[in-house]
Amino acid sequence: MKNINRIQRIVLIACVLILGLACKTDVKEKGIDLVSDDLPLVANDLNNLNVSILLDLSDRISPTKYPNEAMEFYKRDAGYIKTISTVFLENLSTKKMRQANEKIELYFEPSPSNSDINNLSKKLKFKITKDNISKEIIDEIEKSYSTYPGEIYELAIADNSYVGSDTWRFFKNKVQDYCINEDQRNILIILTDGYIYHEDSRLKEGNRSSYLIPQEIRKNKLNTSSWKENFENKDFGFLNIDVDLSNLEILVLGINPDSKNVYEEDVIYEYWSKWFKEMRVKRFAIKQTDLPSNMDKIIREFILD
Repeated sequence: MKNINRIQRIVLIACVLILGLACKTDVKEKGIDLVSDDLPLVANDLNNLNVSILLDLSDRISPTKYPNEAMEFYKRDAGYIKTISTVFLENLSTKKMRQANEKIELYFEPSPSNSDINNLSKKLKFKITKDNISKEIIDEIEKSYSTYPGEIYELAIADNSYVGSDTWRFFKNKVQDYCINEDQRNILIILTDGYIYHEDSRLKEGNRSSYLIPQEIRKNKLNTSSWKENFENKDFGFLNIDVDLSNLEILVLGINPDSKNVYEEDVIYEYWSKWFKEMRVKRFAIKQTDLPSNMDKIIREFILD
């Protein structure tokens, strides 16, 4: 009888081990390396990423108007986006399956009139949870972010209808609804040359405006060595928007200042940083355009820090 009980215990232990190995095999097939499941489930895990990408499809991307021998600016953008998606997936690979709650999306302001562009952008919206995480969806994210952004830029360039980018209005009307979730770490990455202009959104109150263009910088005499004093004393800047973005981190990539003004980059930085501080943005960084290979480290550290 004792021998029978001992055999039963051995068989039971063996079954448990086999089931455990089967679960691990299933996880590996999904391409996710999970940490120990002994850790408690955290409802509000700030390692759960909510990544939003805002594209500026103004004429800054035109290879005809702004050619660049090293790499066209729209190709740089596509390279940045590929790195963003790669880092997003790397972060996901460290998660426990039951803690998966990640989102990555791409936006424009205004929405392009080309329906093909809008349809492609829909294919770049992903929400990953414990219910849908799989090797297939991870492969789909990787493939989509490697292919569709380039196609979006090519369609926009082929249309040759650049109405501008209304970044100011995006912050006024949409950023809180689109880019901020309470149970996630919210990161907005803006791809822009630093100038803001849209033909239907040219608001101005005193020395504050909803737009920024090189002509205005020169007109306001922010192109001399005394630009900073002039900027502060006359309260230049973007029109303030009364929002609390203390739960949002922002990375601005692609700043491309007018070369005719040696202070242009400093002025652009001051406009954006003043605006972000007034909106109480939790953390931000503003970076000049560079090759994707050189921007990789900056993107990676910002997202994974």
